[in-house]
Amino acid sequence: MIAQVRHHWLKMVPAVMHVVVGISAQAAMLKVPDDFKTIQSAINAAQTGDTVLVQPGTYRGPLTLQAGVIVKSVGDDEKGKVGLKRAEAAILEGGVEMADKAVLDGFTVTGVGTYDEKLWQHHFDTQGNEQPHEHIGAEGKPGIAVAANCTVTNNIVHHIGYTGIAITAGSPRIANNVCFRNMGGGIGSMKGSTALIEKNECFENFYAGIGCDGSSPTIKENFCHDNIRAGIGISEGSSPKVTGNRCFNNRRAGIGIRTGVETRPVVESNECRDNALAGIGVEEGARPTLRKNKLINNKLVAIGVTGGSEALIDGNEMSREGGAPPMIAVLEGCKATITDNTIRGGGVAAILIKGSVVVRNNQLISPPKKGRAVWVHEGGVAEMKDNKIEGWRESPAKAPASDKRSSGKP
Repeated sequence: MIAQVRHHWLKMVPAVMHVVVGISAQAAMLKVPDDFKTIQSAINAAQTGDTVLVQPGTYRGPLTLQAGVIVKSVGDDEKGKVGLKRAEAAILEGGVEMADKAVLDGFTVTGVGTYDEKLWQHHFDTQGNEQPHEHIGAEGKPGIAVAANCTVTNNIVHHIGYTGIAITAGSPRIANNVCFRNMGGGIGSMKGSTALIEKNECFENFYAGIGCDGSSPTIKENFCHDNIRAGIGISEGSSPKVTGNRCFNNRRAGIGIRTGVETRPVVESNECRDNALAGIGVEEGARPTLRKNKLINNKLVAIGVTGGSEALIDGNEMSREGGAPPMIAVLEGCKATITDNTIRGGGVAAILIKGSVVVRNNQLISPPKKGRAVWVHEGGVAEMKDNKIEGWRESPAKAPASDKRSSGKP
């Protein structure tokens, strides 16, 4: 009863409680459906610092948050089948638009746009090879629209006809969410935004689990798996810091980097395992730094550098059991500096070179007589120094470029 009286009084004279000098207003708790029938009506009545507390149920219609208002589901951090149990029980159909310093905590967001199961399955089966080559920033309606400095945490976003969580401005915190089976990316960072994207799980999304288009977020400690394209996709002049993520079993690369010389991410201390193409793929002129990553049992290559790209490849650990492709491939028109890496196993070569490459202080270890340590194709140039080579057909003394510059035929 006291809470109801205060809510009605706040609606009539909110300035009295929040502006009077010398009086610190106590944040209100607005309960749905106990005090307000709808979440939006509670949000509209709330003031900065208030919390809208939502009981389990299905709530229809889009929500527009207010600045500084917390919207949270009832419950604790008990785990459910997919995310938090309380998030599974509080369902929002129609999408959410965030506001400055607002918080959305612990909901399932679904029912926005059209999810096409047949189209999803077709592109999953064809590994995204038939998908259009378009920016993730194309217009659409996401499950959660973020264009402000706010917090989106502990939510489950699924079966959206576009990107699950779309960030188009500001420096929000996007943390501990689960995004799956969306017809765009799980989480998309665009238009110069500088979000902190951490500890989310993104899987089975139509494009990347997490995608960057012309933005430079911090992407750390996320788990991106079984997406139709990359686990993490970086493009269109993005320069994020990508660290401590796990990218497993994606239908293309674990981490895909492309589109232009201004695409300069720092990709460090990630684990990319069992992806269908590259552990880390670099193409279309990108210029990444790849440092201290673990790249394990990726089907095509551990690291591929193609399409006029340049890469610094330093201090990574790469391994694969079986398979014919090389562990690192640097193709025509590309440049790479490959230093202090450990490569175990591989196919025709540890490092295949068709571009211009410095290879220094690496350990190249293979089962006996497996293939070539460094295979320099015609037109390729390699500068070799202080590499340790074990098990490959060439002994260190007979390596294609035994601590000197060389080029050779395949």
